[in-house]
Amino acid sequence: MSLEFIGMIQPRQQSEIHPAHGAAVDPGYVREAARAHEAGGFDRILIGWHSDGPDGLQIATHAGAATDRLGLLVAHRPGFQAPTTAARAFGTLDQLTEGRAAIHVISGGDDTDQRRDGDYLDKEARYRRTDEYVGILRQVWAAEGPSDHHGPFYRFEGASPAVRPRQQPRIPIYFGGASDAAIRVAARHADVYALWGETQAQVREITGRVRTAAAAHGRSPRFSLSFRPILAETESAAWARAERILARIRAVRGQAALGPALREPPNVGSRRLLEAAALGDRPEGRLYTAIAAATGARGNTTALVGTPEQVAQAFLDYHALGVTTFLIRGFDPLEDAVDYGRELLPIARRLVAERAAQAVAAE
Repeated sequence: MSLEFIGMIQPRQQSEIHPAHGAAVDPGYVREAARAHEAGGFDRILIGWHSDGPDGLQIATHAGAATDRLGLLVAHRPGFQAPTTAARAFGTLDQLTEGRAAIHVISGGDDTDQRRDGDYLDKEARYRRTDEYVGILRQVWAAEGPSDHHGPFYRFEGASPAVRPRQQPRIPIYFGGASDAAIRVAARHADVYALWGETQAQVREITGRVRTAAAAHGRSPRFSLSFRPILAETESAAWARAERILARIRAVRGQAALGPALREPPNVGSRRLLEAAALGDRPEGRLYTAIAAATGARGNTTALVGTPEQVAQAFLDYHALGVTTFLIRGFDPLEDAVDYGRELLPIARRLVAERAAQAVAAE
């Protein structure tokens, strides 16, 4: 099986331990972060979507101009842009970057956050809209001439396919969301189904459900897991660093924002991380869930802790379950990206290649 590594860049220096400050967009930082990921051998970088953040497609264009090879995975929430104009926007990015664009579809799991941009649909309706929206993207990208559509959420006539993606047959579709509704839509459209870092038992369960649902449509998506690797030269030093990061998060955010007083997260992905955290801070192997527990699992907050060799071995264990993509970012984003590229990625790729060679030799 293939192995893909995706990093993540922010529009300025920020993380759970580095409070954001200054202008919302730092062009120099975007360039530096993108180039660090390319130099480190990452396959793609994710540009996130936030209701208070800058436009991801423009950040991706800037990062693309600063790099030559690095893929650009742009998070996109259906519902805030007509799907025909989104198809052209992503097609434009793919042409400008010579075939490096990909879309990460996120329907939105928080009603409050959706309403900040004027979306008042409930969760089930959002996924029905997403189903129609992504279907339209695929329709427009593949069309050989003007096309029409009449659906419950969108209606158009004579949509032009003139701005085609450079990639054929189309731009890759990554898909996030862990609810039953999300799995139904992902089964129809996702090339890569993405979830946050969970226990191996959780990964087996949800990937099995996705495979079954996708098979009904004659499809077989790949799978992505997201982690926050915490590395050091020795195992004990890595765990000590993990504890320091947790303490720093508590200091930055304040105890009032942490712990069991947090309301239950509205999205299923976060609740799944909290289920893993309920098993303990170290439920299995390298997996560290204390940060997810402390922050209410509001995002990708589970870590893999150890030396580069140990964390690479953890990747190998998940790879054996069918996971081929790892989306990784550090709590010191730029410095960690450099470290991952220098040590972690080469070791992980070597281990996967060695196991593949062993499998061939055993045949």
